[in-house]
Amino acid sequence: MNSTTTRILGFQMKGITRRLRLRNSVFFFTLVGLAFIGLNALPALGQQTDDPVIQTFPAGRGPRALASDGTYIWVANWDANTVVKLRASDGTLQDTYPVGPHPRDIVYDGANFWVANFDDGTVTKLRGSDGANLGTFKVARLSSCLTWDGANLWVASWDDRTVTKVRGIDGVILGSYKVGRTPMDILFDGSNIWVACWGSTKVYKLRASDGTQLGKIPMQFGPQTLGFDGKKIWVADDSSSVMTLIRPSDGKIIGSANSGAWPCLGMAFDGNDMWGTDYGAYTVNRMRAASGAFAGRIPVGVQPVGVIFDGTSIWVANQADDTVTKITK
Repeated sequence: MNSTTTRILGFQMKGITRRLRLRNSVFFFTLVGLAFIGLNALPALGQQTDDPVIQTFPAGRGPRALASDGTYIWVANWDANTVVKLRASDGTLQDTYPVGPHPRDIVYDGANFWVANFDDGTVTKLRGSDGANLGTFKVARLSSCLTWDGANLWVASWDDRTVTKVRGIDGVILGSYKVGRTPMDILFDGSNIWVACWGSTKVYKLRASDGTQLGKIPMQFGPQTLGFDGKKIWVADDSSSVMTLIRPSDGKIIGSANSGAWPCLGMAFDGNDMWGTDYGAYTVNRMRAASGAFAGRIPVGVQPVGVIFDGTSIWVANQADDTVTKITK
């Protein structure tokens, strides 16, 4: 950790000088004793054993979204129209794959990666083993965000108030369902699909089996980012650092959380805490999932957007400085 700097102060009073000499003597003999039993038992001065390890790696031009297959991190690059593959253990670049114009989101289905190409309303399917392009499918006017339900891909369209259900095995469209204006994020909670519709100031709940609308929850401000901790839906809006917590079973608002982040453009759950990117402050912030309490912030790169947990580490896509940050607790 950081080295310590000793500053020697001049003491003019004899009483203080005697006490200092006595303390130095005690300190000296204490060190002798520690050396006798083994200095390895003494942590480095100032070291905090729970400090995270923070690493930064280049990740192409305009990294915006990330996904993990457990071994590699796949990063969608908005400015380069590519996906890059990084080795999770050390951040080493493995390969680069071309996709459609302005890839905005990426998800893993257990075998393949799906990429939302914003400008032309398509999704590209990349084989997880080698990145081979398995097809590009037209699904919407502007493909903004993705979620996977275990068998099908769900695609939110930015400007036509729809989400589209795409069959995973062949890219066939199974249905298109109306939601509110400007859907900005989408997630699957194990049973249902949730959509943050910024333009309508509502969060929509759809049944995953058939797309039936099960509810729409009014928000105080425009919702733009969603998270799920296994028990609650977390909603970040465009005007506040306070997140709204929703019970999935009935859509009831059950509380709030202090994210310390605004705007928060990405969320990830690590099993204990929820993490949210703070686009304006260049940090990723941590909240206790159980209580919603703010638990601290960690500096990352410039304009962080996407964030994921790969089972070991938190990864953050820093769009403006072309890097990703890896945080290992």
